[in-house]
Amino acid sequence: MTIDNLINEAKNWRFNRYKIINLAIGLSAIFLLEFVARPFYRPYIYSHNIFDFHIADTLGNTLGTIGAIFMFLFVLTNDRTHGYTLIILTTVSVVLYEIGHPLLGKPIDIFDIIATIVTGIICYFIFKWLYGKGNTIDHKKPG
Repeated sequence: MTIDNLINEAKNWRFNRYKIINLAIGLSAIFLLEFVARPFYRPYIYSHNIFDFHIADTLGNTLGTIGAIFMFLFVLTNDRTHGYTLIILTTVSVVLYEIGHPLLGKPIDIFDIIATIVTGIICYFIFKWLYGKGNTIDHKKPG
């Protein structure tokens, strides 16, 4: 993925089925995070001292990473050809942000890093399942 490719995709931006699916997934993840997980799930788990394998602790990284990945796919790509690269790049960026937390006066949370990596891998396979070779959602042949 080069700058010329990104510029070309920006010039040819169009609203299609591929973008609608990515938008729906991204907004759903953000909605779940902000209107279900943070206000209800996390306080319930904390107030009842339930051990949920750090799910409540890592909700921001889990659902936030899903939201970031699919919103970037919605905004920055017109078809699946650059999707895999963008998923990896977004996941690595969130991990680097977590590693840079000491610069912001916060500790590094290894569970957030693990949640981000696992979520990135899951998003990669969801993307592959949705837009793999056998699927016909707005495919363009590379090249």
